[in-house]
Amino acid sequence: YNHLETEDGQLFDINLIVRGAMERLVPILMTTLTTGLALLPIIIGGNLPGQEIEHPMAIVIVGGLVSSILLNLFVMPVMYWKFGVAGSANNEIMVLEYVT
Repeated sequence: YNHLETEDGQLFDINLIVRGAMERLVPILMTTLTTGLALLPIIIGGNLPGQEIEHPMAIVIVGGLVSSILLNLFVMPVMYWKFGVAGSANNEIMVLEYVT
């Protein structure tokens, strides 16, 4: 989001938050899906002999990937909106203007 403000000169408003989230959507989903698909055979295979460590570790990694997606795509934009450098009481007014 700082890159959009400093390099592109975009003003701090709801459009900056939406654009930043949309630009990060594809790279986040691609890396997560690639890693998740690579771990899928280990998860489906279950607790086979010789995979006592890999199976639980794959489950934890996929869980971390899912929580990372949720944090990066939903929580981070809201936190930046709330606590961003230009965060002010006008945020609610800008949201209403964006929605209507």
